[in-house]
Amino acid sequence: MKKHESSDDMKKELDVLLSKLNALEIVAADEFQKGVVKVLRRLVEGQMHSINEFEHIKKALDLTMLQIFEVKNQIKS
Repeated sequence: MKKHESSDDMKKELDVLLSKLNALEIVAADEFQKGVVKVLRRLVEGQMHSINEFEHIKKALDLTMLQIFEVKNQIKS
C-alpha cells in the first residue's frame, strides 16, 4: 500500500510544478500554448489552496475535539 504524502511534500511538489509552468510559459510559441499553461497554473494554484484549507479544517476539528473532551470531563466532575 502506498504511503500517504504529507501536506508539506504535496506543497513542494506543486511548487515545483508551478516553476515548470512558468518556464513553459516563457517558451510557449503561440497563444494556445500560453492558454494551456494558464489553465494548468490555475489548477495547480487551486490544489495548493485546497491543501491549505484542509489544514485549517484539521486544526479546527482538533480544537473542537479538545473542547468536547473538556466539556465531557467537566460533566463527569
